[in-house]
Amino acid sequence: MSYSDSLLATLGDRDPFEVLAELAPWVAGRTAGLDEAALRRPEAPGRWSVIEVVQHLADTELAYGYRVRMVLTHAAWPVEAFDRDGWARELRYREVPLAGALDQLRALREANLRLYRSLDHAQLSRTGVHAERGPESIATWIRLLAGHDLVHRRQIDRILGPR
Repeated sequence: MSYSDSLLATLGDRDPFEVLAELAPWVAGRTAGLDEAALRRPEAPGRWSVIEVVQHLADTELAYGYRVRMVLTHAAWPVEAFDRDGWARELRYREVPLAGALDQLRALREANLRLYRSLDHAQLSRTGVHAERGPESIATWIRLLAGHDLVHRRQIDRILGPR
């Protein structure tokens, strides 16, 4: 199963807009009251910590928002893949404060959701050409992003353990 297929399977028949709207409040609630040690403890050696996952979610929001805006304003826009581990390393995800990552996530998600909800069928059908996966529509990206949220919510739960 491809990465995209696994994200779409994770989403299943859930409404992607509802899933997208849940993320920032869910992360804020799940991380409330955690000390720095809990936030920065990796899931396993070489794996991400909660803070790294939260910053990844915020930067993914940045990347998807940019992609959608470019596809809306350019014909057959080529979509580059991004190296998530490179972003985490070079942008020093381990060092970011939780409040900053959450603020970025909240602001970008709110702006992007407002845009996504405003799109008509023709706009949702517009496609970009992903460097690794080929043509994909904005509607598909919205579903992929929602599945991505769920995957990383599960990851945060694994890192933190039972509530």
